[in-house]
Amino acid sequence: MKALKYITIALGLLVCVSTSAAKKAKKNKEVAEVAKVDTVSMDVFSYAYGIAQTNGLMNYLVQRLGVDTAYVSYFLSGFDDPSIDEQTKQMKAYTAGKDIRHQVENQIIAQVNRQINDSIDLLNKERFIQGFRDAIAGNASFTSDSAQALASKQLDYYNSVKMEAKYGKNRIEGEEFLKANAKKDSVVTTKSGLQYKILTVGTGAVPTATQKVKVNYEGRLIDGTVFDSSYKRNQPATFACNQVIKGWTEALTMMPVGSKWQLFIPQELAYGAREAGKIPPFSMLIFDVELIEIVE
Repeated sequence: MKALKYITIALGLLVCVSTSAAKKAKKNKEVAEVAKVDTVSMDVFSYAYGIAQTNGLMNYLVQRLGVDTAYVSYFLSGFDDPSIDEQTKQMKAYTAGKDIRHQVENQIIAQVNRQINDSIDLLNKERFIQGFRDAIAGNASFTSDSAQALASKQLDYYNSVKMEAKYGKNRIEGEEFLKANAKKDSVVTTKSGLQYKILTVGTGAVPTATQKVKVNYEGRLIDGTVFDSSYKRNQPATFACNQVIKGWTEALTMMPVGSKWQLFIPQELAYGAREAGKIPPFSMLIFDVELIEIVE
């Protein structure tokens, strides 16, 4: 096959291990502490990840490429040595092996390396290829499910290390700010770590988590950068108390209507390791929130 047009569709089937994974970094953990996570060697991870990438491949070969399962050995021949050429019925399986090998080496491995580390290729290519091949041949050391579970857990670990190295400074700055802020007489700190200061005392009802409220607000980073403001839009926002970040939900369900509070929200009660628009990962957030009414 000269073109890989339809082969590229396989990428969606091959890349089966989620990277969703940017799980919330635990409070007060340094990079060195993150490295203590129970993990496996790069060789074991590479092999397991190779196995995991073959999930759904056989169905793809049979249903989309017309490969006869009786000729899997020819597929592996093409995968192992894409320089050989044949002109027989087995050519479909052989050619598919060559094309998948090209895709594995030039797309999938590069993608996994980017997930592990943005600048250094750490994946053991040979072990990855061996795991991929062993899974197709039916003699892999791991089951598909166990390989996927191992690879997913390891990717989460790599992501936490990468995110901590890149954005850990934001988390540390937020923790230092909150520690100093908690000493101020006008600031209240809750069990969750949320801090607030009452600017205007309200006398209305206090909403429940499932009720909708109308609010005006302005959100800032520690450095004073305003990332969102209903005041600037001249339009209050309406939403259910439980449809926002945890720090907001906690505060709103303590505020009487008519109140205006300043909130100091730890990153774990905000967006954590996620990047949200103009908000970098691990950012502690400051909000001025005015509870206008409960929307019936």
